[in-house]
Amino acid sequence: MTNPVVQIFKSKLNTAVALLICLLFAGVVGFKFLSGFSWLDAVYMTVITITTVGFGEVQPLNDQDKLFTVGLILTSAIIVGYALKVITEYIISRNDIKELKLKKMQKKIQALSGHIIICGYGRNGKQAAKKLATHNRTFVVIEKDEQVVQKHQNEDTLFVTGNANEDEVLAAAGIDRACCLISALPNDSENVFVVLSARQINPDIRIISRASQESSSSKLKLAGANNVILPDRIGGDHMASLVVVPDLLEFVDNLSIVGNRTINIEEVAVEQLYDPSQTKTILELDLRKKTGCNVIGYKDENGKYHINPEADQKLVPGSKVIVLGRPEQIQTLNSRYNIEVG
Repeated sequence: MTNPVVQIFKSKLNTAVALLICLLFAGVVGFKFLSGFSWLDAVYMTVITITTVGFGEVQPLNDQDKLFTVGLILTSAIIVGYALKVITEYIISRNDIKELKLKKMQKKIQALSGHIIICGYGRNGKQAAKKLATHNRTFVVIEKDEQVVQKHQNEDTLFVTGNANEDEVLAAAGIDRACCLISALPNDSENVFVVLSARQINPDIRIISRASQESSSSKLKLAGANNVILPDRIGGDHMASLVVVPDLLEFVDNLSIVGNRTINIEEVAVEQLYDPSQTKTILELDLRKKTGCNVIGYKDENGKYHINPEADQKLVPGSKVIVLGRPEQIQTLNSRYNIEVG
């Protein structure tokens, strides 16, 4: 949507251009029929009169011609002056509006805490942003291509224009207050630099990086990445799985998202479900009866996953449960235990 201020200046600019064209036309016609100049000479006389360059006349002017020329000079001074004023104001206003938008966006970013930073807004970056938006997670995108930023910038997506390899750009995105960083740059060496910088600035942040080559995976983890994703390998595995277990894979694909904004799988820290000072089991917690959700996974305090855990599995502090349910059951879970989404 075009800014109203820009629309006003564009209207003024169109008016100024129209006045200049009318002035040029009036001058050419006047010199042609009042002074008897040829069309070329009339154009020449009009241009040197309007621009006041001071070249000599094509032929001597009589009193009538001189009066017309004086009128043309005075009129052109007003119209050209107005056109220059409008053009100058338009250029300045565009810079001011752009600066105002940047300040407004930076103010929003400075108010964030516990957000996600996405470095790169290519295919992987866009997909990550789409998924995070579906889960109502707050994120900031770092993108160095200004055209990409201008194309996708809106009220819901916060952008920082710059190179994610630079500490100043990461700082502008709130790296010190962020909970997670996704480095989705197309070049592995750039991802390594981003991971190194981010880990140095915020030692506690979770870092997920993209990698094009399998040989880069170990380098990225050594640089500080918690997880390294190889899109090509995942894509190949996915296609092969559609051949081997097509129905199962379609079911898994539809687990987390059904429709646009309906979530039916969630991970929850046990501290959000009960006071862990008195350890409970999955059976004692009884989420199925209270919310309708089933516990399908358990991540212990050491980060080890347990698929389809037993009912007597103890839920110790620092662990998480993965629950599955219909969207309304997930909403009941979140409401009952005051779990904030995003």
